[in-house]
Amino acid sequence: MMAANLYYSQIEDLMFELSMWRCSDELRVRADELHRSSRRDAKHYIEFWKKVPPNEPYRVILGDVRDKLYQTRERSRQMLSHGISDIPEEETFTNIEQFLEPLELCYRSLCSCGDRPIADGSLLDFLRQVSTFGLSLVRLDIRQESDRHTDVLDAITKHLEIGSYREWSEEQKQEWLLSELSGRRPLFGPDLPKTEEIADVLDTFSVLAELPADNFGAYIISMATAPSDVLAVELLQRECHVKQPLRVVPLFEKLADLEAAPAALARLFSIDWYRNRINGKQEVMIGYSDSGKDAGRLSAAWQLYKAQEELINVAKQFGVKLTMFHGRGGTVGRGGGPTHLAILSQPPETIHGSLRVTVQGEVIEQSFGEEHLCFRTLQRFTAATLEHGMHPPVSPKPEWRALMDEMAVVATEEYRSIVFKEPRFVEYFRLATPELEYGRMNIGSRPSKRKPSGGIESLRAIPWIFAWTQTRFHLPVWLGFGAAFKHVIRKDIKNLLMLQEMYNEWPFFRVTIDLVEMVFAKGDPGIAALYDKLLVSEELWSFGERLRTNFEETKSLLLQIAGHKDLLEGDPYLKQRLRLRDSYITTLNVCQAYTLKRIRDPNYNVKLRPHISKEIMESSKPADELVKLNPTSEYAPGLEDTLILTMKGIAAGMQNTG
Repeated sequence: MMAANLYYSQIEDLMFELSMWRCSDELRVRADELHRSSRRDAKHYIEFWKKVPPNEPYRVILGDVRDKLYQTRERSRQMLSHGISDIPEEETFTNIEQFLEPLELCYRSLCSCGDRPIADGSLLDFLRQVSTFGLSLVRLDIRQESDRHTDVLDAITKHLEIGSYREWSEEQKQEWLLSELSGRRPLFGPDLPKTEEIADVLDTFSVLAELPADNFGAYIISMATAPSDVLAVELLQRECHVKQPLRVVPLFEKLADLEAAPAALARLFSIDWYRNRINGKQEVMIGYSDSGKDAGRLSAAWQLYKAQEELINVAKQFGVKLTMFHGRGGTVGRGGGPTHLAILSQPPETIHGSLRVTVQGEVIEQSFGEEHLCFRTLQRFTAATLEHGMHPPVSPKPEWRALMDEMAVVATEEYRSIVFKEPRFVEYFRLATPELEYGRMNIGSRPSKRKPSGGIESLRAIPWIFAWTQTRFHLPVWLGFGAAFKHVIRKDIKNLLMLQEMYNEWPFFRVTIDLVEMVFAKGDPGIAALYDKLLVSEELWSFGERLRTNFEETKSLLLQIAGHKDLLEGDPYLKQRLRLRDSYITTLNVCQAYTLKRIRDPNYNVKLRPHISKEIMESSKPADELVKLNPTSEYAPGLEDTLILTMKGIAAGMQNTG
């Protein structure tokens, strides 16, 4: 409805402009046909409501486009409000081709009559707009976990009494899926027994079948591990009669999945049926958040780098054009950071002029919130993508790779030994950060956990990073770096020189280090210590101390490798901005720490000081009218509001780490 409405307002401007009578024969024939069949005057238009005379052929044609847009808008409006419409579908635009065809006809005709400069004006702008935004303004990607597809197929195979799909080996699954895909018989009818979850998956597919194809982008399979995950979706699309199947994009997230991804892709490409289906193009999504939570930033970044190189090689062997879809968050712990740098640090040949990136909710406003910002962001993406193609970054030397591999092992070991193996880590995390309160307040984009019970594994990546950012400790970003650096430098002092050389010559390594350096500049162990003092039980204090010592150690090693005396020596502009922001954020941190204390310990006494401002003291309005406190909160009055405000303030102050 919105799309038709936006186009509708522009089509009248075009009708004003294209008043000329010279046109090609092709257009004249069409205009005469339309003129003969068109209705009398249409009174619901403000402009051009009288029937357009045949000596204005462009207006006749655009008038018909306008009628169809009007009907499209009205039909959508009626469908939205009543679920039915008295306007038949054939009087509206149902796909983008129908819409573009008359416009292209006008364009061809103008060019052939010597009116090219006019054609290249508003008409060309409009054509570009229509082909970019289509009839749905924005394409929707569908995303579903691979496990849910397995459940559906399991129910189908059990219903057909041929066994349990879930228990078959990968080979068996592929063999069965391919035989079904090459066959013609329908797999299930309406009598398939469905749980709520299975019905949910199948209903999604049936919506895909109902709506026009240009409403949808990709079908993304999260937590993908094997070729059968992709084939399963292809089969379900066919079973549910999706006329133009969506392209299927596997998303590899965990470290082990990233390692296995190239082999899975090679297996897919070696299947003839699949190669014919994709027509030489494949998209693969790689997840930054969960890989970071699983193994720490250093290992995740290196593993993602290697996985991309290998995936590109596999695609080259089979002659497929691979598009990488980067699922990066806005935060550094979730793969975020300045766009230009991030793109330039991708491995050589992985971009090839096409790139797809997710932009996280919390970053949309920062990057696209206003017109000039939006253009600047798009320019950055374009510039970086072109630059990457024209001056590919250097490939790492073999000895750099060996060093990275060694460091990644140590870093993962250190990260997991603290996050997953330290028996009281989860307890410490829950006490020292506002994670529990964050989960209870409705400000996240998704439930903060995948499953309500359990430790760090089940916690989603967003609150995991968010909580550490709030206390200015940023643990998930730097944990593991220090141990890795220490290990290789102890082993051989020459390695320090090699690390410095890597920093100076290899964009990927430089970007990784620079981002962590920036996070250190935004971090402050003193503030984390305040949270510890107020909120953590005394026997865990020593654990917090240990982490803070690790923070300082990692910081000094990092500076050594970057060859800096102070943090952010290379970016004085950012350094100054952080210095200005710091006092405000620190105040918010102190406020937050004490608010958390009062929320968790109702007996904690705080002396309330009188308000400073005279006007407030003198105004007769009682204070509660001035401050409408959140009535639904389970905490004492005003505490939840204060907490949300401090969270938002700190996140805004931290920018790309919050």
